Amino acid sequence: MSEPHPRSPSNSRAVRGLCAALALLGLSIGTFGGGASGSAAVAGDRITGRAFATRSVVLARNGMAATSQPLATQVALDLLKAGGSAIDAAIGANAVLGLMEPTGCGVGGDLFAMVWDPTAKELVGLNGSGRSPASLTLEKLRELCPDGHIPRYGPLPVSVPGCVDGWTMLHARYGKLPLPVVLAPAIRYARDGFPVTEVIAHYWERGAEKLGKFENFAATYMPDGRTPRTGEVFRNPNLAATYEAIAEGGRDAFYYGAIAETIGAYVAQQGGYLSAQDLAAHRGEWVTPVGVEYRGVELWELPPNGQGVAALQMLRVLEGFDIRALRHEPAQYLHLFVEAKKLAFADRARFYADPDFFEAPLEHLLSRAYAIERRALIGERAADVVRAGGPLSDTGDTIYLATADKAGMMVSLIQSNYRGMGSGMTPDGLGFVLQDRGELFDLTPGRPNSYAPRKRPFHTIIPAFLTQQGKPYVAFGVMGGATQPQGHVQIVLNLVDFGLNLQEAGDAPRVVHVGSSEPTGETMTDGGQVQLESGYGWEVARDLLGRGHDVVWERGNFGGYQAILWDAQNGVYHGASESRKDGQAAGY
Repeated sequence: MSEPHPRSPSNSRAVRGLCAALALLGLSIGTFGGGASGSAAVAGDRITGRAFATRSVVLARNGMAATSQPLATQVALDLLKAGGSAIDAAIGANAVLGLMEPTGCGVGGDLFAMVWDPTAKELVGLNGSGRSPASLTLEKLRELCPDGHIPRYGPLPVSVPGCVDGWTMLHARYGKLPLPVVLAPAIRYARDGFPVTEVIAHYWERGAEKLGKFENFAATYMPDGRTPRTGEVFRNPNLAATYEAIAEGGRDAFYYGAIAETIGAYVAQQGGYLSAQDLAAHRGEWVTPVGVEYRGVELWELPPNGQGVAALQMLRVLEGFDIRALRHEPAQYLHLFVEAKKLAFADRARFYADPDFFEAPLEHLLSRAYAIERRALIGERAADVVRAGGPLSDTGDTIYLATADKAGMMVSLIQSNYRGMGSGMTPDGLGFVLQDRGELFDLTPGRPNSYAPRKRPFHTIIPAFLTQQGKPYVAFGVMGGATQPQGHVQIVLNLVDFGLNLQEAGDAPRVVHVGSSEPTGETMTDGGQVQLESGYGWEVARDLLGRGHDVVWERGNFGGYQAILWDAQNGVYHGASESRKDGQAAGY
């Protein structure tokens, strides 16, 4: 990996223009070098590890938790120390994050998870995504969306929230502590309050700018007429009451009775279609993870309706290149990475959908023979148009967390409202926002991801898991919309090809390509855009520009990584939590 550049201009458009001008002159900003005295710590200030690492790996023997909010991590550890399983810790932390990080998750959203079951010695998957309203047809939705797109916010993109059902499915199979004990810390924090952390405060304010107009949103999330600032104490007594109902009554307290009826009545009042009957009909699904081998490790993802298979397809393409040899040729590495991403995302747009409505040809898409065909399409120049292959013709935010216990159970869990704080739909007196995941349906009839009643939309949130020779190795995730499969692949390459440790693998500068064809019907015609973090220097951007890529520097679009690694030789867990979020990895 290239070393981080000490400075990052904030205006991406200006950066792109200046970079292009300098490229024509054969110059790089790096030529002018130098940092002013009194500037922040830069590469080389750490005495161990890679210069870009923000902290050391956390090491512990008995249990580990890594989340995007330190108080949630501490709750997970408390539950582990009380005799809880990794699942108890994950649910308890997720409930705390639904309170403390409403910008990424909550019980109004969906959940996916992978669990290493140390007793059965197998990896188990859970698809906890909800379905569209039974009473809303494609014809009616097209009539309500004359511009051909489902709106980002409001009642129309709301689908059944699957989180609570996911919690209870996981808890029934793997929990050790009673559900009231697991949810007690979140209930206490919701009633007594907690100090809002820095990154979350930033996104909270941004979310409220779009959602503050919706009924009940401001009363719930802007109690003083504005969003809470860093360090201010926030309380959500309505969410505490909702959590108490779930603790006492389990999933039925959420999907039947007063809560479900309140949700249905509110959505109907706002002009939407999600009903109490839709909630009552919901069920999550145990699924079998799919994986590919890459240079001695196996990356596992969940099958569609999620996008995890895109990460597997990217690895299949990239294994044909000597990535390790490109450690000191970052522009060539990034070019191959971006072009592999375009290929995988073309198939993602064409084939990934609810398997109850369309069965993606996964065996073919993940075959090495198909990867050879796709790899041959990568040239020296950036591709403007990439078509799907296969045997047929033709920014949302999230939370990710990982937990592990002394019995060897490891959990990789991701949960989201989509688009940060969701749809803005805030049912009366419940203390949470409903997700807007239904935005990701296609309104064109006859496609795999075309809208239909009682259908699960294409999903972006994906947990990841690595094994070595069939044994547990790393539970990890990189939250953040279409960044996620790209982030998963970069973590694997950082660990396997570049030899980084668990913390360094997340702290290393990232690249994200945007603008690929989408499952919602959009088609890439201009090659999209390559977004770089400041760790990549001007000379790298200049090289990519010369290959035909549209290159910018950005901030905030690169996800949020948490991870736990099992060192079987020493019997030690390694934990990592990157600096892009407020989080913490901790163990005991």
